[in-house]
Amino acid sequence: MEKGEKKQLILEGLDCANCAAKIEASVGKLDAVLHASMHFPTRTLFIETLPDSDMSAVLRQTSHVILTLEPDVVIREKTGLSATGAANKAGAADTAGAANTAGAADTAGASDKAGAANAVDASDAGNPGLPGSGEYVRLGLGVLLFLVGIAFHFNGRVEFGLFLVSYLLIGGEVVWQAVRNILRGQVFDENFLMGVATVGAFAIGQYPEGVAVMLFYKIGEFFQKMAVNHSRKSIAGLMDIRPDYANLKTGDNLTRVSPDQVAIGGIILVKPGEKVPLDGRVLSGYSLLDSSAITGESLPKEVGPGDEILSGTINRNGLLTIEVTKGFGESTVSKILDLVQNASMHKAPTENFITKFARYYTPAVVFIALGLAVIPPILLGDGSFSSWIYRALIFLVVSCPCALVISIPLFGGIGGASKHGILMKGSNYLEALNAVDMIVFDKTGTLTKGVFSVTKIHDGSGTGGKELLETAAYAECHSTHPIAASILNAYGKEPDRRLIESHEELSGYGTKVVVGGREICVGNASLMKMVGIGYPEPDEIGTLVHVAIDGAYAGYLLISDEIKEDSASAIRLLKEMGIRRIVMLTGDNQATGDRIGNLLGVDAVYANLLPHQKVEQLELLQNQRTGRAKIAFVGDGINDAPVLSRADVGIAMGGLGSDAAIEAADIVLMTDEPMKIVSAIRIARKTRQVVWQNIAFAFGVKGLVLLLGAGGLATMWEAVFADIGVALIAIFNAIRVLHVKHV
Repeated sequence: MEKGEKKQLILEGLDCANCAAKIEASVGKLDAVLHASMHFPTRTLFIETLPDSDMSAVLRQTSHVILTLEPDVVIREKTGLSATGAANKAGAADTAGAANTAGAADTAGASDKAGAANAVDASDAGNPGLPGSGEYVRLGLGVLLFLVGIAFHFNGRVEFGLFLVSYLLIGGEVVWQAVRNILRGQVFDENFLMGVATVGAFAIGQYPEGVAVMLFYKIGEFFQKMAVNHSRKSIAGLMDIRPDYANLKTGDNLTRVSPDQVAIGGIILVKPGEKVPLDGRVLSGYSLLDSSAITGESLPKEVGPGDEILSGTINRNGLLTIEVTKGFGESTVSKILDLVQNASMHKAPTENFITKFARYYTPAVVFIALGLAVIPPILLGDGSFSSWIYRALIFLVVSCPCALVISIPLFGGIGGASKHGILMKGSNYLEALNAVDMIVFDKTGTLTKGVFSVTKIHDGSGTGGKELLETAAYAECHSTHPIAASILNAYGKEPDRRLIESHEELSGYGTKVVVGGREICVGNASLMKMVGIGYPEPDEIGTLVHVAIDGAYAGYLLISDEIKEDSASAIRLLKEMGIRRIVMLTGDNQATGDRIGNLLGVDAVYANLLPHQKVEQLELLQNQRTGRAKIAFVGDGINDAPVLSRADVGIAMGGLGSDAAIEAADIVLMTDEPMKIVSAIRIARKTRQVVWQNIAFAFGVKGLVLLLGAGGLATMWEAVFADIGVALIAIFNAIRVLHVKHV
């Protein structure tokens, strides 16, 4: 499907999870918007328009929607490395007096520090939403009057006046905000609920309780915002891989510039202690690199001239001169930030359900509260109005849905995974990992190292081993396949390509060339069958590369690949974790596949598979699924893109440098370790455990207080805990998923 333009808006000052859900739903209903997703932890709104839409008009409409729902929010547009439009005009009056311009151009002369507008950083600037000194004074004075009113018994009017002033000092802002929102048509929010509940308490003569509920609501809200900011800072720490600058070398001059200003082929210097700003190749210098922020690995890596180097790593000691091989937009660090920050575009079913449920939960509870206040005393003659109104007010306090919305910490799981070098494109894939009961591995580059070497030359035509190797080298000199590279490495010199008269690469089979008038076919057994040449089937561990010259079989080369150190351990742990079946797919012959499969302990091996046959085999395995079980496929992300796309969960291993991996996979592992899959599943399961703990706790406490309140056994104190207290506990519980231990 054709898509339109994409934009990201940073909503500074947005601290209400339920309000964030309302903004997402309202913006998503705009005519020109194809998709809208609100990422509450970073206060970032992702917008994708329909094709041929006017983005400026969409931004004006979006800004109007946002400021109608949350008038105190400041909107900034995030584009590239800088945020445009620090002041955004809504197209509608902002009663708070902040002039906000949606989609305005960059403020003239604004300093453009690289990455200054990263969504994570912008969301945390100055802890927006926390009380200022003036509010502390008002709260302190309100609390003092409240304590005086409780300590001394005044007559009716003095008592009412004292508690009223105390109430206005503590909660006047909440009531005023509720009135403003009602005038805008926004009724069912936390300000309205707390305002009605506490004003209602005053109406029935419960002055101390009305003030106390508002006081504890404000205190709880303060701690809730602190907890949210703590969570944001934890996520920001995981995302602190963005480079701020690059030392660009031009001649003898060294200039500090933004990384996006450095072109491919540019020369940069990275000093000890600095982040590597761009992907490149080391030209001179030796050093140790700390790649823990990228791969999750704590051990530093030695690099020297000729070594490839990734952006986001930290230079520990030596001075490095680097030639840039990728622009900033295509660099490793840019791709990681993009993957993690855009993960909210793909939400899990649990998130969608809770968000939709919360939309109907509050109005339902409010109408039940209205019925509770009116029906029993009128129709049933049961008790006084004030008693039932008090019970109804408890319902209003409990009906705020923030604790429910904020109880789903799936982004925390994504952040925790990225800390270990596991990048997930969405919380739906994190949740899907819990349903995986079969994992299908590609062999080469996934369970084995993919570093091939020629371990045996079998001459079947009497031409001699050296001649057979030379013939194979000429046939493979144009190929980029790892097996071709191993043959050329064994040959040890560059073939004279002028002697090659024709060259044809047969994907999944091998190559066919004409050299010096001789037709040479080099490839697997399928190629020999294709050209009608008989071949032996020796019992060897490794990959057989057959060679035929002028229609006659000449011999074979044995190419061996080494099994990764952690492959067998990973498969054993996956089975211990309850993965029902582990399968290996390979293009090698059955004997080689079976031997490696036995060494690793996999349950089944399917060999002699061409790329399209791997897809077919995966589909056959999918047909064997039971219930809602899912199948994950793990490949190296280069030749396995079709299978990665077809699997329920596609996992690209060590494939970040490959565009095919990024596009096709749902999860990208930053290193080549199969053990990362064990970590990913552990994180997914821990996240699911925390999610259901929070959901059960939020529903359980709210439900219990609603029942006790209806029966006259609960007070507003319990109701405040069921609202603010539950939300606070849910946030702190959710933070735990950021710290799941790596295997």
